[in-house]
Amino acid sequence: MFQTFLVYPYSRDSSIFRSYQICRGAKATLQAYYNRLMPRVILHLDLDAFFCAVEETRDPSLRGKPFAVGGRPDERGVVASCSYAARMFGVRSAMPMSRALRICPGLIVIPGRHRAYSEVSKNVMAKLRDLTPLVEQISIDEAFLDLADLRGPVERVARELQARIRDDLGLPCSIGIASNKLVAKIATEVGKKAAKGNAPPCALTVVPAGEEAAFLAPLPADMLWGVGPKTAARLAELGIHTIGDIARWPPSELARRFGEPGRDLARHARGEDERPVVTESETKSISQETTFARDVRDDKTLEATLREQSAEVARQLRSENLAGRTIKLKLRWPDFTTLTRQTTINRPTDMEDEIAQAALALLKTVRKSGEAVRLIGVGVTGLGEPVRQLGLWDSNTEKSRKLQEAVDALQEKYGRGMIHKGTNK
Repeated sequence: MFQTFLVYPYSRDSSIFRSYQICRGAKATLQAYYNRLMPRVILHLDLDAFFCAVEETRDPSLRGKPFAVGGRPDERGVVASCSYAARMFGVRSAMPMSRALRICPGLIVIPGRHRAYSEVSKNVMAKLRDLTPLVEQISIDEAFLDLADLRGPVERVARELQARIRDDLGLPCSIGIASNKLVAKIATEVGKKAAKGNAPPCALTVVPAGEEAAFLAPLPADMLWGVGPKTAARLAELGIHTIGDIARWPPSELARRFGEPGRDLARHARGEDERPVVTESETKSISQETTFARDVRDDKTLEATLREQSAEVARQLRSENLAGRTIKLKLRWPDFTTLTRQTTINRPTDMEDEIAQAALALLKTVRKSGEAVRLIGVGVTGLGEPVRQLGLWDSNTEKSRKLQEAVDALQEKYGRGMIHKGTNK
């Protein structure tokens, strides 16, 4: 268990600490220094099969059944989320829905209700902020919390948080707790993988301070951030198979073989990570990304995923009355290197077709047909209120916008699978 921590005169949320936050250049240095003074307790929370869990609250008869949330197979849809019962058949997120139905013929397909998921996510984050203001949301279903200022056994705090989210919102979640973000997130993954059966894991894994390296040592090397298939293969050639194997190598030697990222690899393998929990007071961008269970080479699958992501980004923009001019594409290759590209369009948009068109154009400029991709994502930045300038040449755009708003309302009421935009042939 965690030891009793010393309490320093100034907490992380004190006025003296907040005053430094306005000086952006010194913020990272201050955080690193402060983390050494005051031991951290970082909680990572991951909602178990979030989209499916929300659907089960709307339709309890789905519990225990194999079902998936995602696009229709006849439209090259992909699995956005799948129940744990479906996972017993081999169904996985980001899998083409047609393949999911082949390996699980009884699979129930539910069209996504992404606006509803966003609203439920906001309710979850509000519960977390009731516990501490130091919350960093990293996706629609994941967040980090800094609990260093809270008193009481952290395991009890975590169990109470799980119970509150389950009882108030009907959602299962898994939690990892450690002295830093890296180890806390891996702890969550370890707890979820250890769970058996077709029910949500609801795991809780606590790594005591000072035992980070020992906890990580027996785990496979590819569980460490930054180790993709190609890096794992290179490590295996050196006889490195576990995180503990990495930790035993001199950082200078890893840097010689892998470049500067090799030093980060050595540091992470020892369980060291000084990144702070960063709270965001306002939206600077809206994005969606998908990490594939297996590297994807199929062009149509990637394009379909990008279109679904663009549609969700556009829905979120419209729901928050925002629009943006800069469309960003994010790709991660099998060797875990990440590439981002962006383009700026003539005027702010909140329309999925415009976002998808720009993102697909970027994809064609940076990827060869058939090239494997581990992660793909699209985002919109430079946000502000939508510009409404209706002229003779804008009438079709405005009609499309009004049609899309009507479709949004119908999809929210009846589900995405019931209403689709038509095309002229």
